[in-house]
Amino acid sequence: MTDLLGVVTSSEKRRNLLLLLRTGPKTLDEIKDTLHVTASGMLPQIKILADRNLIGRRDKEYFLTDMGEVTARHLSPFMETIEIFEREEKFWQEHNIGAIPTEFLMTIGDLGDIRIIESGDEEIYESHHEFQNNILKSSTFQGVSPIFHPIYPTFFLELAKKGGEVSLILTDKVFSKMLSDYYDMVSEGLALNNASLYVYDGEIKLAYIATDHYFSLSLYYNNGIFDSKRDLISSDRSALQWAERLFNYYRERSRKIESV
Repeated sequence: MTDLLGVVTSSEKRRNLLLLLRTGPKTLDEIKDTLHVTASGMLPQIKILADRNLIGRRDKEYFLTDMGEVTARHLSPFMETIEIFEREEKFWQEHNIGAIPTEFLMTIGDLGDIRIIESGDEEIYESHHEFQNNILKSSTFQGVSPIFHPIYPTFFLELAKKGGEVSLILTDKVFSKMLSDYYDMVSEGLALNNASLYVYDGEIKLAYIATDHYFSLSLYYNNGIFDSKRDLISSDRSALQWAERLFNYYRERSRKIESV
């Protein structure tokens, strides 16, 4: 007997059909138009799924059975995860993704339509320029960082002074560096009602920023060196929600700095 896992995963047409039917029953013509397939190519796949009681037919419409509904529901995040890893496979292989808290690593598929911003040695600030341009279009900002960049203090202070909601979570070492070199800026920022600062006492091995329309993630290489040249970015709503949950995760484990 054909393995059910193979039935579901070994055919792109079958996978796509199961995911499509999660949105509701569809006629053969609707299936053909949406999935860009022919009847001769799709009907054998429909029969295979129907024989395994994953889909059924009522009048002219195909629908998910209860068993098919459960299968498709779990198939969707699995395929999203595989797509995320395949799209930038080398990036994931080279970096320490284990630094991402487990509950967020398990939902990495939420990052959606990702792409890499990469700069060469001669243009090390290129990614930061794109970062700044995206931030300036935003009204809210959340960031988590274990690294210090000299452009950040002035940039974030100006953003807050213009009315943007700015919330930062820093490691203790980065916070100490900020106090040492930019005490007045930190003090001025903390006096603003729309700016908040938190310190995480543990180790963080990732950096990210999220706004109301933009998300950027930076990771360490597997050898422990921070990758300052490549950022993983996305503008998908699911990525922004993932980032907000990650911020809350670190904030709940951090102490808020009220004043210096």
